[in-house]
Amino acid sequence: VRPNNYSTFYDDHRQNWSIMFESEKAAVDFSKQVCIAKCNSSPALDSVLCQDLLLGEGQGVEGGDSLEVAYTGWLFQNNGLGQVFDSNVNKDKLLRLKLGSGKVIKGWEEGMLGMKKGGRRFLIIPPAWAYGVQGVAGRVPPDSTLVFEVEVRRVKLAKECSGSDGLSVSSRDSPAPSPVPSSDGFSSD
Repeated sequence: VRPNNYSTFYDDHRQNWSIMFESEKAAVDFSKQVCIAKCNSSPALDSVLCQDLLLGEGQGVEGGDSLEVAYTGWLFQNNGLGQVFDSNVNKDKLLRLKLGSGKVIKGWEEGMLGMKKGGRRFLIIPPAWAYGVQGVAGRVPPDSTLVFEVEVRRVKLAKECSGSDGLSVSSRDSPAPSPVPSSDGFSSD
């Protein structure tokens, strides 16, 4: 996925191709279908399939970073999107999570690495990386493959500190130790 409704890919002969779509929606829908096709063509899904829909801006998130995300989750049924089992898209509260804390399913921890603020990603998560043989009573049957569309709305880097000019600085680029941020540390943008 590239800016301005472009996508690029390689074919079996390592030839590079580009496609330009008429709209962002068309590009996003195509990218979702590519990910579903990858899932349907793999003999056994044993890891998370990730497909960027929109790239976002800034630094990619790593373990320890805090995020606020909007998401929708579907059951993967009949080789495609089944029923929605969870979503916070039309709700007031975003989901807050800290990557690597183990508070969300393993497929999210893995599938969201490298996402950027404003980025959207499509994840297809096998049962072992989701709720496994237990499922979730009344919502997710046992051994379910799950599909999520996640959008990172806010990011707080794990090693964020305030520079002398008041701007936010990431200590990944600086050897200085980072103090504990004041307030909740999320920037107003």
